[in-house]
Amino acid sequence: MTDAAIPVTQSVVEGFTEQYLESLGGTIEKHGHTWNVSIPEGAATDLPSGDLVLVCDDVEEVTEGEKALHPESTFFHEVLNEASSRAPVGHVTIDARSSEIVTPEWLQEGKVVVNDAQFVPYYDRTAIVVLFRVSIETVSEYQHEFLHAIALDTRSEEVLPNLDETFLELTKPGCTALESEDVAVDPDQVERLIDLAQDHVVSEVRPKIDEIHQEASRAADAELEDYRQMQQQREEELEKQLSSLQSRIKELSNRIDRCDENERVQALKERKEYRSEYEELESELLDLRQRREQGYPEQQREIRERHALEVVVTPLTITEVEYERGEIEFKLEGKNSTETVTTGYGSGVGVTEEVHCTSCDRVFSEQTPLDTIGRGLHCRKCS
Repeated sequence: MTDAAIPVTQSVVEGFTEQYLESLGGTIEKHGHTWNVSIPEGAATDLPSGDLVLVCDDVEEVTEGEKALHPESTFFHEVLNEASSRAPVGHVTIDARSSEIVTPEWLQEGKVVVNDAQFVPYYDRTAIVVLFRVSIETVSEYQHEFLHAIALDTRSEEVLPNLDETFLELTKPGCTALESEDVAVDPDQVERLIDLAQDHVVSEVRPKIDEIHQEASRAADAELEDYRQMQQQREEELEKQLSSLQSRIKELSNRIDRCDENERVQALKERKEYRSEYEELESELLDLRQRREQGYPEQQREIRERHALEVVVTPLTITEVEYERGEIEFKLEGKNSTETVTTGYGSGVGVTEEVHCTSCDRVFSEQTPLDTIGRGLHCRKCS
């Protein structure tokens, strides 16, 4: 995943909750993992006013009057949902003054040094950054939740991967680099862009989904193998019991032919009981063998369903971002030469145009970085 994914860790939960409660006028006294919180009467919130105690730990139970605060806790989700509903949309401006120069990875991986970079903005462009909450979980044991941002240019609808990272960096708790303004993008366009952004989020988190799916599949396979072994053990136990019962029935049959009338009646009764037990165990064994030959279909279905993934992608906030586009000039220094590269650039976005190797015409990238300069720009494969 990209750096625009924020794991919803305990520290993130605590930082976000603290910032939101204080924005309501609340006060917090911290005593280790315990917070004594006071929310004033009349605060613009659906959270209960007055005093409450938050336990900042993943505990199974809390005492009366306490609320747990961790990534899966009910209280945190109440805070997150209320915060996003109170300010679901906004508008910010990211320009050269509020963002650092984004040096492309193909300039960072090679032997060439960037001595200077000068950005000249020519015009403004608009993008939206959608912040999604992504939840990946199975019914049984795995649960992963994180926040993921996607930035799209409103005109070209192209993904701007560096802009989402810049936005998250500038809007993290405690940062006051940006000021919010009114939104100007047409609501119908915003709705379409959100749908596009959601598709991109699913695509970007696909490796994480696949990773968790593999973990769940391994867990399901292990559970199914344990079940197979238990059933095999039961089959062996039944075979031993049936062999013992068969011997007992044969012994009783021999006794019946030799004993007197009273003993014969008792032996017949015992043989009948043993035969009844034998038939029950034999039926169970046949059923086990049949289920084994079929691969235990019902148990497989139950286990697979319990380890199946549920992926929920929910948009939390939509921010209209105005950013600058223009050209940037990188002054480069190699071992025995210098060079200047001028290319398209966006504030908070980074380089917006492809730059090619002079020798092979490959596009420079993280996998094919600029390696040497002098009579042109040369990638690692051509230097």
